[in-house]
Amino acid sequence: MEKTGNAIILIVLGLIVLAFPLLGVIPFSVLTGVAVLFLGLGLLFMGAASMGESLVMGIIELILGFLALIFGLGFIFNPALFSFVAALFVFIAGIFLVIAGIVAIASKTTGSRWTGLVALILGIIYIIVAAFIKDPLYLGILIGLWLLITGIIMLFQKD
Repeated sequence: MEKTGNAIILIVLGLIVLAFPLLGVIPFSVLTGVAVLFLGLGLLFMGAASMGESLVMGIIELILGFLALIFGLGFIFNPALFSFVAALFVFIAGIFLVIAGIVAIASKTTGSRWTGLVALILGIIYIIVAAFIKDPLYLGILIGLWLLITGIIMLFQKD
């Protein structure tokens, strides 16, 4: 019964996020922003503390800390930045899949050719999706679809 309740909650959340896509992006953006902000603060403190032991390491940590602070604040106050970074990661993953697919297709074993074809197709889909994620609206729609599909699968899954 607990699994059914969770599935229904996921389905309802998925429908809500599909109706209002930015409701799915903003919480992820803010939570990620807060985490990256804390990371930046930690790196700044560690960089300042390690300046006495290793000047190069301290400077690197300070630079990374400032970058993390900028990204953290950007994610908190601008969900479009979060969507852009998410699209960039999806795009890179798509490129990796396309390369892996081409390598597998070019190999001499029969089984790897089919897995290579699947990887190639998924890589192309990733790249196409990444082109649309730059708008937070599309990222919200993808999050809503993920919640909805996960809920439906959980609802019909047998234990």
